[in-house]
Amino acid sequence: QVQLVESGGNLVQAGRSLRLSCAARSIFSINAMGWYRQAPGKQRELVADITSGGTTTYADSAKGRFTISRDNAKNTVYLQMNSLKPEDTAVYYCNVRTVLGGSVWGQGTQVTVSS
Repeated sequence: QVQLVESGGNLVQAGRSLRLSCAARSIFSINAMGWYRQAPGKQRELVADITSGGTTTYADSAKGRFTISRDNAKNTVYLQMNSLKPEDTAVYYCNVRTVLGGSVWGQGTQVTVSS
């Protein structure tokens, strides 16, 4: 069964760190892996993305604070989030795209940053 298993969301104070993980199960020929987020009343937006070759893309809001990485052997992508701010509060979604053009979304994990 095709599945993305996300973990790591939590309630933290501003300035603290969190690490999100997303493991892809039964998904083959993975190309890019990324993290998106959606805050209440807002559209889903890209946070960070990483290709199979390791090329990364970050939203301006994430640059300098967040780091995306992946373990190809484990089909897992990580998002290290440092210096968290209340405006980072959102549901974070993992996304995986295959070389054949397929796209799979995770169920989302809640990140809440208190001031």
